[in-house]
Amino acid sequence: MKFIISGGGTGGHIFPAVAIANELRQRLPDAEILFVGANGRMEMTRVPEAGYKIVGLDITGLQRRLTPKNLLFPVRVFRSVRKAGKLIEEFRPDAVVGVGGYASAPVLLAATSRAIPALIQEQNSYAGLVNKLLAKRVNKICVAYDGMEKFFPKDKLILTGNPVRTEIASGDRAEAIKFFDLDPSKKTILVIGGSLGARTLNLATAAAISRLRDAGIQLLWQTGKLYFPEARQQADQPHNLHALEFIQRMDLAYAAADVVISRAGALSVSELCLTGKASILVPSPNVAEDHQTKNALALVSKGAAVLITDEHAPSRLYDEALRLLADPERQKQLSTRVRELARPNATATIVDELLNLIKK
Repeated sequence: MKFIISGGGTGGHIFPAVAIANELRQRLPDAEILFVGANGRMEMTRVPEAGYKIVGLDITGLQRRLTPKNLLFPVRVFRSVRKAGKLIEEFRPDAVVGVGGYASAPVLLAATSRAIPALIQEQNSYAGLVNKLLAKRVNKICVAYDGMEKFFPKDKLILTGNPVRTEIASGDRAEAIKFFDLDPSKKTILVIGGSLGARTLNLATAAAISRLRDAGIQLLWQTGKLYFPEARQQADQPHNLHALEFIQRMDLAYAAADVVISRAGALSVSELCLTGKASILVPSPNVAEDHQTKNALALVSKGAAVLITDEHAPSRLYDEALRLLADPERQKQLSTRVRELARPNATATIVDELLNLIKK
């Protein structure tokens, strides 16, 4: 069998796509899997690192403000749809998966116009523009939250949860302490601002370094590429306050953490559910339709996480983090409730749906 998986732009799209590919490869070792992404975006490096071939399209999103780049948008869309059509005809996939992001649109358009089975996987509680536009053309839509019929045809919806690398929850604490060179007797905060980093979290963490050092708290701080040079100078390595550009071994990072401070991207939220970590969520205000706040509220409304707005993070984030670290009972309560929201079989369910489409 042959499959095309399209989309990307952020880790929140890429890592679920890779999880789906890994499940397909495990079930069908002889299957051919081709990724299609956008040139210049992070999928063009992350997907090959995961062991898969990827083809890039010269497509960008439509800017939300007036800009000369928008004049080229129709041309890029036309060229990308034409290239996607050639890929479909040459590769001849049995099914196509779109994971969101503008690179998925040309591929899904080309596939559905040729009656090839197609499935969308929507990670967020507020549907992305591309997925909403293509919903009527695809066969099934796998979602992570209830109430998604306000965006998609109800008869196509399957509530699956988000594909998360299951090994993310299997990290060993003793191995994690050794891997990151931490002190097993001290408490640890993990800060993750998404695959590209988060300015607000980085600035708030930098301002709290001396406070964490004085309190004897350890820190694993994923900064993202842009802020890393500055963060490396601000961190205090002798006191186990570590700044890291990117954390490959997230299983060990979660295992080491007592409390997690995170943006509220769909992937991060799903990982927190699966690992059962007490967390403080700081939704990014710079996303379409404020969907990270909606993701966070899905947990907060059930008493499964703490929410601090981006606006209040500089003044309140580390007050709340230190209070939570000092309250084991509250940590346990958050951990118990967030585990109840986990969907560990999401990837398998999505692949089941994909294979059923082919059979039909």
